[in-house]
Amino acid sequence: MHVTLAEELMLLSLDDESGVAKDAATAAWAAAGGILAELVLAGRVAIEDGRLSVTDRTPTGEPLVDGRLARLDEWVAGRRAGRAKAADWLVKDRATVVADTVGRLCERGLVAEERRRVLGIFPVRRYPEADDSVERELRERLAAAVLNGAEPDVRTAVLVALLHGSRLHRLAFPGLPGKRVEPRFAEIAAGDGAAESVREAIRTMQLTMVAVTTAAAVAATTAATV
Repeated sequence: MHVTLAEELMLLSLDDESGVAKDAATAAWAAAGGILAELVLAGRVAIEDGRLSVTDRTPTGEPLVDGRLARLDEWVAGRRAGRAKAADWLVKDRATVVADTVGRLCERGLVAEERRRVLGIFPVRRYPEADDSVERELRERLAAAVLNGAEPDVRTAVLVALLHGSRLHRLAFPGLPGKRVEPRFAEIAAGDGAAESVREAIRTMQLTMVAVTTAAAVAATTAATV
């Protein structure tokens, strides 16, 4: 089953039994960045000097990505020329990306939605794992690339770069100390010794991570001044 980068990130973030997201705030930024990276990799969106442009409106066939493409196209069209900043889009998208991504995981049958009330009053939703096949394969790919030194494919390399840029190493390897895995994360994220296709994908991810970092800083500053 092919899943998006954002879905892979949420599978790593959601606790399999409780369905609660770990590192939820950072994972939301990473998921928004993951969808943006999907659009760039698919040749639908370009990032240049921190600004976005839609280069191809053709649907990719993946509902989660195509939904974002349509929203992004409308958003860019409503901005003044040269004002469609990637960071601004990520600030906007972060508010709904987790719900939309988890909803897609539910549609695929990979997680199940559970609704309950805390203290009998406050409604909460949890998303425990319903089918572990995709996450198991995902963790095996990450282990092969990070722990065993295997050459990652393009999508695995981009995911590693996204996790590294977001400092979410422990989502992939919760039982290992950071010093054990971070050097290899950094090596993959830098594209050292990788095939050209992987290096190009990494460059895409680096552009996206600059936007994610900028967006997070802007949001934190705004919150502190309110």
